[in-house]
Amino acid sequence: MYPFIARRLLATIPVLVIVAVLVFLLLRITPGDPAAILAGDAASTEQIEGIRKTLGLDQPLPVQFGIWALQMVQGDLGESYYYKVRVTQLIAQRIEATFSLALVTIVVAVLISVPLGVIAAWRFGGWFDRFLMGFSVFGFSVPVFIVGYLLVWLVSLKLGWLPVQGYKRIDAGLWPWIQHLVLPAITLSVIYIALIARVTRASVLEALGEDYIRTARAKGLPESKVLVKHALANAAVPIATVIGIGIALLIGGVVVTESVYAIPGLGRLTVDAVLARDFPTIQGLILFFSLIYVGVNLLVDLSYVVFDPRIRY
Repeated sequence: MYPFIARRLLATIPVLVIVAVLVFLLLRITPGDPAAILAGDAASTEQIEGIRKTLGLDQPLPVQFGIWALQMVQGDLGESYYYKVRVTQLIAQRIEATFSLALVTIVVAVLISVPLGVIAAWRFGGWFDRFLMGFSVFGFSVPVFIVGYLLVWLVSLKLGWLPVQGYKRIDAGLWPWIQHLVLPAITLSVIYIALIARVTRASVLEALGEDYIRTARAKGLPESKVLVKHALANAAVPIATVIGIGIALLIGGVVVTESVYAIPGLGRLTVDAVLARDFPTIQGLILFFSLIYVGVNLLVDLSYVVFDPRIRY
């Protein structure tokens, strides 16, 4: 297993290099000048050119990339054009909010979706199964921001149960932290509940048709034990895969959800950086997200050994 982990970690290097090159080039060829945005509408051409020179944007693209790549290798993602602080510092300041939202979302999604998928497979063709399939269509079809605004209107504005927007750090207290995460987590978890529940249903349903399930039932085992210990356990690999994909896809969902609920996390930072054409911040965030994506995929691959001992690396 250790050689496999080493190979996967080494494989992340060319992936991150390709991502870095593509992001760098795409940002430079898209319309918009960071110097003009920073200078303001009333700035003269000379002022804009002075800002470009200060930021190093007057250098040829290979020189700009070389300077940035050298800093990146040393663990320095550069200084933000807009915030005037190091990008690593910006990420460190915002990472708690994003990771808190992602953690609560995936926990809620898994705790709800896996039992729903197992019950739907057990009651295949019944009303619960049809209900879950209908909910899956709803979860896939309705955009995240629509769900978010509906929940804000109903739960916060009409009922007054939870805060409308904002975020409280966990050191401010567990209850305020949870209060500000409940609505965003529910909003973001809808699509993942639909995705994981549907895959769980399909995988468990396939397992229930196998010979070992009939053998387990013939031995007189309780139905709950047959479902959990035999059917769900043997369907765990595809479920683990889709949960891993869901964690990686949280990156995109967090951007929208943090904007709706005004959460000062990495998603909100990404939106602000794009609007400000803040090249170092955008590049640093995309590299950071790419590293998380690769790490999650590695953990999912390693989990296969736990769920299915027949798999060896």
